[in-house]
Amino acid sequence: MKCVIAGANVKVLGRAVHSLSRIGDELYLEITESGLSLRAVNSSRSAFAAFLFAPLFFQLYEPGSAGPDTELFRCKVHMKSFLGVFRSLPSLEKSVGKCLMLLNPRASRLVLKLHCKHGVIKTHNLAFQECERLQAVFDTQSCASRLCAPARLLAEAVVHFPPTLAEVTLGTGPGGRISLRSYVEDEAEPSKTMVTELWLAEDEFQSVAVASGSHITFCLKEFRGLLSFAEASNLPLTIHFDEPGRPVIFTLDDTVLEVHLVLATLSDLESSSQSLSTNGVSHLPAPSDDFADDLESYMAAMETSEGCSEGPPSPAFPLRTPQPAKSKPQEEEEEEEEEEEEGAVPGTPPHKKFRSLFFGSVMTPGRPGPATTQEVLAEDSDGES
Repeated sequence: MKCVIAGANVKVLGRAVHSLSRIGDELYLEITESGLSLRAVNSSRSAFAAFLFAPLFFQLYEPGSAGPDTELFRCKVHMKSFLGVFRSLPSLEKSVGKCLMLLNPRASRLVLKLHCKHGVIKTHNLAFQECERLQAVFDTQSCASRLCAPARLLAEAVVHFPPTLAEVTLGTGPGGRISLRSYVEDEAEPSKTMVTELWLAEDEFQSVAVASGSHITFCLKEFRGLLSFAEASNLPLTIHFDEPGRPVIFTLDDTVLEVHLVLATLSDLESSSQSLSTNGVSHLPAPSDDFADDLESYMAAMETSEGCSEGPPSPAFPLRTPQPAKSKPQEEEEEEEEEEEEGAVPGTPPHKKFRSLFFGSVMTPGRPGPATTQEVLAEDSDGES
């Protein structure tokens, strides 16, 4: 693969990488005839983002040759390594004239060359790992509600929320008004909690088609990253959503660029119990025997690398279902809750009623089995004498 990004598009690519860095620690590259795709997914599989750059975005785009029975090359690189190339966005705009990207599967290196002023060329050699396609399966047409607004409108609204806020609730009100409200847990003390709520009139949006009384709660960190990219690119943002517990989809469309951000939403226990039969596996407290089949019709992902032996990841925000009363002392229950909090993945929100996107990990037939036991050559010593 060989492509050349020239002029202001170098900074656009840099903004896209900055936005994806808010999602996950690995950047997935897929070279296709329809363009270069950059994707990322977080460790809890509750957020997925994809940027597709069309061939017209590049000054030169050569995806490489692929036979009739072979697929084009896919790989993943460490996000911090790729982000280091485009870390300073102002510097890219002032000093970089074009960026050359080369990928040779045999060399196992992704080469990025920045052609700067005064004949200076900065070369970055990044190691990559081959992988299968990473894709979240979703359908924006099946969503009951749809909003389209200028990115600046939503960016100015989000500014009023504190940077430490984890989740925000998007809802609809009378007269077609749209509300944004900071999400507060039921256990929080009202006297120590600050709640921010904004109302936006219907005429401030480009289009509004929402179900009456609908509302969703999603993470704000990833949404801020997409808003910064959309505002800088001056592109309208479209929001597709359904009932609580089903994913919300943010889209940006342009002639040379297509962006999708899919986030898990906070589930509503009451609506979940009433719609078990209509929404399939996404509303079951535990996977059934037909989990793999139902998964493909709702949310799935394929992330496989050679020699990978980890199993399917579990949802990061499992649904808390009421449990029957047990005769455990209160002290033991508190100790178990503390141990559960200590075992949480760092950098992820606390356990709530979030529905994960059910990203699965489809392994290849040649998946290695568990490691075999080896003969002990020397026993552990009792200690120093």
